[in-house]
Amino acid sequence: MREPWVVGVSGASGTPYAAAVIGGLLDAGESVDLIVSRAARLTVLDETGRPFRDGHWAEDLAGWLGRDLTGADVRHWPAGDLAAGPSSGSYRVRGMAVVPASTAACAGIAIGLSKDLLQRTAEVNLKERRPVVLVPRETPVTRSHLEHLIALHDAGAVVLPASPGFYGAGAAATAQQLVDFVAGKVLDALGVPHTLFRRWSGQLGAARS
Repeated sequence: MREPWVVGVSGASGTPYAAAVIGGLLDAGESVDLIVSRAARLTVLDETGRPFRDGHWAEDLAGWLGRDLTGADVRHWPAGDLAAGPSSGSYRVRGMAVVPASTAACAGIAIGLSKDLLQRTAEVNLKERRPVVLVPRETPVTRSHLEHLIALHDAGAVVLPASPGFYGAGAAATAQQLVDFVAGKVLDALGVPHTLFRRWSGQLGAARS
């Protein structure tokens, strides 16, 4: 039986993180169900120059990721489709990552708003006690942001801010290496193997060797 990971992309800046997580899941041979919020479509267009359209999602996703998706097990669900498979706990998935996670998405998930399919799916995975990873990128944060993140933590989610470490590549790390570090931490939290970054070995200066 197909049992995908759900990747929800909300409207915060940080679509390269989403692309790296999706690519990492596909490289690991995993199935992916994708939900891109309406606000995220604007962010994808702004940050990549590429549209993301329901009617052409496969073509647009391939262009966004910069890879051939032939043979990849990817399914797309429109964010406005609240009758979609992932809206129900009986639809089998392994868990979900919301990357990037906007403050609005975090708030909606924390209070059970179910504004769209992304929020509803995250709530479903929390209630089913499946792994849920949220990647907030906003900085600085307000008290209300922190309260929503604490509520999500208490509900069982992993709150994983987009905060890259430099020990994997050193101070001269490229933007892609920093993106891959965050994506790798997301995959670690989901239990999916990857080679997106160099792990800490206990040896100082290993990134420069």
